Amino acid sequence: MANYSRGTSTNIIVGAAAVFIADTTLTPADVTAFESSKTYRDTLTNDADYTNVGYTMNGLELQFQPDFGEVRVDQILDVAKLYKQGMQVNLATAFAEATLENLLLSLAYNDDELSGTKSTSNGRALNLSAGDIGECPVERAIVAVGPGTGDCVDSSYVERVYTAYRALSIENVTVSAKRDEASMFEVSFRLLPEDTSGSYGKIVDRTWTPAS
Repeated sequence: MANYSRGTSTNIIVGAAAVFIADTTLTPADVTAFESSKTYRDTLTNDADYTNVGYTMNGLELQFQPDFGEVRVDQILDVAKLYKQGMQVNLATAFAEATLENLLLSLAYNDDELSGTKSTSNGRALNLSAGDIGECPVERAIVAVGPGTGDCVDSSYVERVYTAYRALSIENVTVSAKRDEASMFEVSFRLLPEDTSGSYGKIVDRTWTPAS
């Protein structure tokens, strides 16, 4: 018979995540495999298909918004039944590194809108395109790696990996230059289900052990 426990402190998660954005959308089969002796941050850093957005502000927030319909009947004042008729998932963060590359990701622009090199006289330029009729929105995948739940023993480490297969930036993005405030891009991504599995993505708690 199990004894009562107040709780498990190792299941409390504190700390921000490292955010990576893929060049394209993903399917479950396309997700980069874990390596037993590496944190997933290092695995994605060495994968050319992912971009590390660098510093972020106020962490990462996943919001699940189910939409329920109601069935009302004459005999009771409240609803008699609820049924699920919709679902929406959003991911929000703020890019604290105000690079043109991060602005491109925030605005959901195509990569070809960014050209040039900052070290030259003509500089690096992001074309602020108005788009065109029939233009397809740019979808990318997002992977974030942060602290996970469980005991960190001397020889191993735990982390939580958040993967969103299809993400589209849908909210207003502000670009500022202020005397007493850092320039950053607050961005909200709408997550869409992947075609084959119908899944938005997955959250994985894993343990990795550094190579001795």
